[in-house]
Amino acid sequence: MGHDGRFQDSRRGLAHYADLLLVVCPRCGGRASVVPRPGLPELRYDTELLYRPRRLVCAGCGAMREWTAERRGNALVGITLGGPDEPFFGLPLWLQVPCCGQVLWAYNARHLDVLDEYVAAGLRERTGWPAMSMLDRLPAWMKTAGNRTEVLRGVQRLRALVDLSAPSDRPSAAAPRPDRATGQEPAGSPYFRSPY
Repeated sequence: MGHDGRFQDSRRGLAHYADLLLVVCPRCGGRASVVPRPGLPELRYDTELLYRPRRLVCAGCGAMREWTAERRGNALVGITLGGPDEPFFGLPLWLQVPCCGQVLWAYNARHLDVLDEYVAAGLRERTGWPAMSMLDRLPAWMKTAGNRTEVLRGVQRLRALVDLSAPSDRPSAAAPRPDRATGQEPAGSPYFRSPY
C-alpha cells in the first residue's frame, strides 16, 4: 500500500500464497507446515502449487506426511483452494479466528500482509490483466467499510498467531470439528469455502 492510503491489486490468485500453509498438526495439535516437497524444479506458474507434491512437517512432534495429486490418465488433478481447512490433508488452518460472524483465515504471513493492506486502504485500484484476483473474490463482509475496523483487528489477532506453535497456542476456531472427518459442512455453518 502506498503512503497515500492507496492499494494496487497485483491481480494475484490465492495460489500465489499457497507455497506455505500453516496448519494444526494432526498428531500433537501444535502448528505444522504444509510445503511443496523439497527437490522439485522451480515453479513456472503459481497454479502449479495446486498439484505439486506436498509434505506436512511438524517441528514440535516430528510428524510428517506426504501428499501427491491424483492422476487421471495423463493429467494430474489439482486441489481447490479456499476456506479454513487446507486442501491437501484436510487439516484446519492455524491462522483462523471468528470475525464479523464469519471466519477470517489466512495461509501464512505473506497472505496476511496483503489482506491487511487491502482492508486498510481507502482507495483500492486494479492493475494488470482483468482475470479475477484473490482480492476480487473476497467475501463482501471483508470489503465493507463498516467492517474495516473489526477485520483489521482480526488480521492483527492472526498476525499474533504466526510465530506461536505450541498446542496450547492453537486458536479456538482451529479446533477439530466432527464434520472435518466427513468433509461435509453442517447446514448454516460459518465454515464455508470462500475462494479468497
